[in-house]
Amino acid sequence: MVRIGGVTVTERSVGQNAQLALLLEVSGTPKPGNVDREREYDDLRFEHFVAGAVGARPGLDRAAAGDPIGPAFEAAVEGMSGQSGGNTQFGALLVLTPLAAAAADGRLTPSGVDAVVRETTVEDAAAFYRAFEHVDVAVDDPPDGLEPLDVRRGSDAVPELRAREMTLFDVMASSADVDGVAAEWVSGFERVFDASETILAGSGPVADRASDAFLELLAADVDTFVVTRQDRETAAEVQRRAQAVLDGEEDATALAEEFVERDINPGTTADIVAGALFVALERGLDV
Repeated sequence: MVRIGGVTVTERSVGQNAQLALLLEVSGTPKPGNVDREREYDDLRFEHFVAGAVGARPGLDRAAAGDPIGPAFEAAVEGMSGQSGGNTQFGALLVLTPLAAAAADGRLTPSGVDAVVRETTVEDAAAFYRAFEHVDVAVDDPPDGLEPLDVRRGSDAVPELRAREMTLFDVMASSADVDGVAAEWVSGFERVFDASETILAGSGPVADRASDAFLELLAADVDTFVVTRQDRETAAEVQRRAQAVLDGEEDATALAEEFVERDINPGTTADIVAGALFVALERGLDV
């Protein structure tokens, strides 16, 4: 770290900060339902997330170097998938890749990142679809009329993307009402930037601040990954009980144990926390 004009500035590269954000996110505890340094699932462990963060680094470096968002994201996902736990950070990488591109270009603001994602192309969308061939991702069935654009088709859907001239931003916009990460893409990453301010304003270990930010985000909005894997009723329960933790009516550690036992994993909220940690690191968060 160095001090410039009274402000602490990181000497880490953008790619290093993006990787560190992934590592800090999974280290935060308790995060009810998520893998962290104290809780994990039989087939999805802390070590898988650490390995995923290491594997994703080359793709994140490509985004920071100015490569197109789509291919950089696909490279990050391909690298992330090189561990035995499967999908660890697909959504987090979809948040981090445009943030890294914006940071490297001096545009790490809501309006700056909004411009970055609106500049994406049809070929970025094609690379995004190919990323689904590297790892299994839980997604909803597409709406009526959009079956040819089902992301689970991977590269088979690319001709339809090109025929419709859909950019990656267009793809995100088409699912923003049902997917929390896509919603960030079309809102200037509003929740990411808000949570980064919470982390920067906090005190104590950064991993603990990440846990606090996670609970605040979880209490504020329904986690769309829980909606996809379980149902909206369960997601509403998760939101309500996260608020109960903030109100002192429930214990966060006990809730974390219960959600892991019930296989309730608010993954979208974790993705947003990873993005928030990156923004905070780029803005001088001391680690």
